[in-house]
Amino acid sequence: MKNTLKSLISLGIVALLFACATFKPSDKFDKIEKASWLLGKWANANPKRTLLEVWQKENDSTYTSQGYMIRNQDTTQTESISLEQRANQLFYVPTVKGQNNNAPVRFTLTQQTESQVVFENPKHDFPQKITYTLIHKDSLFAEVSGKIQGAERSQKFPMKRIKN
Repeated sequence: MKNTLKSLISLGIVALLFACATFKPSDKFDKIEKASWLLGKWANANPKRTLLEVWQKENDSTYTSQGYMIRNQDTTQTESISLEQRANQLFYVPTVKGQNNNAPVRFTLTQQTESQVVFENPKHDFPQKITYTLIHKDSLFAEVSGKIQGAERSQKFPMKRIKN
């Protein structure tokens, strides 16, 4: 009986050590970490205006971004975005000034690769889909798309990383 008990305890200890060795704390927030390429400053510029998104890591489960529009040296904040991993799901939560009664809207991750995240909310008026695609480390492509009065629409924003 003592040998059986010792064997069971030894087996339990080995199993516990194996579990600890294979579990990494980062596994808990794998989806948001896979999107860490978003962190930094990104700009879409043309002669009339510059759109700027500034992404930063708040903690292991949350990244935030402030969106700005620069026109004729005037800067206005246009939106706040939160990228949040809750349990095993990733959410894109923008709050856009002057839209949705200034309330946040939640989009759910529907697709993810090493270089792309796609978020959707089919109940939102426009957009229903938000996509970020990393082209290379200093270039990404953002797209908002969906239907407006039954017609498919999209807006595309090629963005370049801005160095500090």
